[in-house]
Amino acid sequence: MIVKRVELNDYRNYGRLLVDFSRGINVLCGDNAQGKTNLLESVYFGSVGRSPRTPRDKELIKKGCDRGKIKLTQEDRGGENTVEIYLDRTENKRVAINGMPISRMGELMGVIAAVYFSPDEMRIIKDAPGDRRRFMDIALCRMSKAYFYLLGRYNKILAQRNRLLKSGRATDDVLDVWDAQLAAEGAKIVKTRRGYVERLGAYANEAHGYLTDGKEGLILEYEGFAGEDADEIEKNFSAELMRNRERDKALCFTSCGVQKDDIAVKIGDVDVRAYGSQGQQRTAALSFKLAETELHYAQSGEYPALLLDDVLSELDPFRQRKLIERSKRYQTIITCTHLPAEISSALGEFALYSVRGGTVEKTGKL
Repeated sequence: MIVKRVELNDYRNYGRLLVDFSRGINVLCGDNAQGKTNLLESVYFGSVGRSPRTPRDKELIKKGCDRGKIKLTQEDRGGENTVEIYLDRTENKRVAINGMPISRMGELMGVIAAVYFSPDEMRIIKDAPGDRRRFMDIALCRMSKAYFYLLGRYNKILAQRNRLLKSGRATDDVLDVWDAQLAAEGAKIVKTRRGYVERLGAYANEAHGYLTDGKEGLILEYEGFAGEDADEIEKNFSAELMRNRERDKALCFTSCGVQKDDIAVKIGDVDVRAYGSQGQQRTAALSFKLAETELHYAQSGEYPALLLDDVLSELDPFRQRKLIERSKRYQTIITCTHLPAEISSALGEFALYSVRGGTVEKTGKL
């Protein structure tokens, strides 16, 4: 799968922009604050319907404008598809696929596949469990519309249970009803996530070994309710809800559930989340992303586009070369402030774009 074209209207610092990308490696080069990250952000936004940088869609509209638009043209084995996202300061965003408006965001999942990595993505490793859950859920939603809707049902039930707890009218009879629904949907989520982490872990370990020249192995383990199947997970979930019921009434929210789960990240016996060096955390985060691309290929038969935002400057020369070599498997879009000769040589053939003041000019194919 490749992203053929990006068209932007009044998006971030862009007025009107049209960029055609090559199938291989694309390098966006320019000074800071010129729009390189904004362009990558727009591609990812068209893939999952949300920005990796802000939860507020209206921040994406160019200053002084009332509306903005993203249009992406994608090509895969089935032909071409377009995704259009309309942004408005007074309304919710609207999405159209191949010119047809969609009513549910789940319909967007899987149309355009893109994996985004920037230095900020180190939070997948070193920050709160919510960042790792978000990584899992976005990846799974893109791979499965059913999971997208499953997660939505769970979150709706959880919100209703929490509202009941806050109301002070949470009787045991009513909580029994909500708990049964929460445990049933939650068990499916745990089972799906655990299977995903098991598959992701194999690819992440391979990628981590590749990036460290075999010096380190990476272990991923899902941390959530135990159980061999959904029925057993559901029983364990239900039992935990019952044990925490009085506590939940006192706290006025649900204190256990899949909204608390995590991914353990280890190198040997070292928990990289808490005790890994910055270099280990960076390499582990990059391994997550490379593993995500491989797992997507294993499931769909096509690689997603790989979006690397100012990543090379964060890596030592050895890991730079390893990442560049790996990137040749995919359509890759890389941003940088300058392109040293050694990196240019390692890239081989690539398309080069100059980004300056909200304009993008293709300066050649090297």
